[in-house]
Amino acid sequence: MSLFVVEYTYSADTADGRDTHRPAHRKWLGDLAERRTVVSSGPFADGSGAFIIVDAADAKTVELLFSHDPFARNDLIATKRIVEWIPVIGELSS
Repeated sequence: MSLFVVEYTYSADTADGRDTHRPAHRKWLGDLAERRTVVSSGPFADGSGAFIIVDAADAKTVELLFSHDPFARNDLIATKRIVEWIPVIGELSS
């Protein structure tokens, strides 16, 4: 498997919607973490977005998987970026 970074950027206009759907969003991510698909996830401290590390076969799989995120299904993500990540130092490096 390969590691991918999913980077969300949020708009201030969707803050109320994110507050409403955050429990479902976190449950969805938590279920993926239990299956070891999501390695780590969390929001940026300034509230501008989030960073999610995903273990998956390819970017297409990640794209399809993240279309099921309650935030995505409710149009609460301004932009989403998915890139393959190759850690070379530290805990996640091979």
